[in-house]
Amino acid sequence: MSDQTTHQKIALITGANKGIGRAAAEQLAALGMTVLIGARDPRRGAEAAAALRAVGGDAHVVILDVTDQAIVQEAAKQIEERFGHLDLLINNAGITGSGQVSPQDTTDQVPSAVDLDMVRAVFETNVFGVIAVTNAMLPLLRRSPAPRIVNVSSHAASLTLTSDPDGPFATLLPSAAYTPSKSALSALTVQYANELRKDGILVNAAAPGYVDTDINNHTGLLTPAQGAAIVVHLATLGADGPTAGFFGQDGPVPW
Repeated sequence: MSDQTTHQKIALITGANKGIGRAAAEQLAALGMTVLIGARDPRRGAEAAAALRAVGGDAHVVILDVTDQAIVQEAAKQIEERFGHLDLLINNAGITGSGQVSPQDTTDQVPSAVDLDMVRAVFETNVFGVIAVTNAMLPLLRRSPAPRIVNVSSHAASLTLTSDPDGPFATLLPSAAYTPSKSALSALTVQYANELRKDGILVNAAAPGYVDTDINNHTGLLTPAQGAAIVVHLATLGADGPTAGFFGQDGPVPW
């Protein structure tokens, strides 16, 4: 392993071949980091990595399905063999369970009629997948002088915001899968932060905002680059930065 590789910052982003994940990859690459594009689809991941390299970035695809423990472990093994460590982990991969539809059309998320298999599938990616990837990558993160973990969440995770009858979520359909999964991710973020604080690993959750992506059928108002800004900010915090927090572009988001 070369000296340059030893000291190069390495960032892994799950679900990074499109949307917010890809925008975060572009921004981190622009900062001079080596970016690992985590993707389930090898072709799409390779295309995203190639596009970053075409504009001068150092990017590589890592085949990664967060719901498959064997694939997650193999990804960690490959990163260790090639790079030896990891500095940043961005748990970005996520699903709504409803497919590519606007939030106003997610009728299958109404709690009283929701399909339990759909709820399980959403939690498998949005919660259990985060645990699987984080635990697999922790030995590599511990080799970094300034390790950071960012869990990409949503303002919908906030019980304060979603329980307000006069708030912005009052006009949306109830969500028994996606929204609770992101609330669980908030709790998980705090638990990891509490455990890893003594090791200097900062762990925070990011709320990118209503971003124009496949996940909402491109009804979002922000560009992926705008949404990725808070993710990148939390991924590059200094040693005195916060941990166990939940942040959007305007600052802390209420739990």
